[in-house]
Amino acid sequence: MISRGEARDYEVAPGMNAIKELEREQLRTDVPEIAPGDTVRVSVKVVEGTRERIQVFEGTVMRMRGGGLNRAITVRRIASGVGVERTFMVHAPRIEKIDVVRHGVARRAQLYFLRDRVGKAATLRERRSN
Repeated sequence: MISRGEARDYEVAPGMNAIKELEREQLRTDVPEIAPGDTVRVSVKVVEGTRERIQVFEGTVMRMRGGGLNRAITVRRIASGVGVERTFMVHAPRIEKIDVVRHGVARRAQLYFLRDRVGKAATLRERRSN
């Protein structure tokens, strides 16, 4: 059975293969296995005037959206007592690298319940590796 995101060979228009080929070239190969509940450290290139520096954003992956080139993750962290959520396009050239700090246990795809939790209650258990 073909899933929703895949196209059948006979349904693809002649110009569509060129678009898929361009998308395939843009995909990154260094993206780690990420899931909701994981704690990640995202290094982003930030331009300030003429200077460019790398800013690190570490937090819990709340949700993942899209697929292929459009894959996006929303990362949440508490900064100075205020919750900050930031959405990153995983394959964007502005992303220097993504490191997985720890794998958390999450039994749902979107972890919006973390918005209501403060302090230690906002942490997730670590996934055991056998």
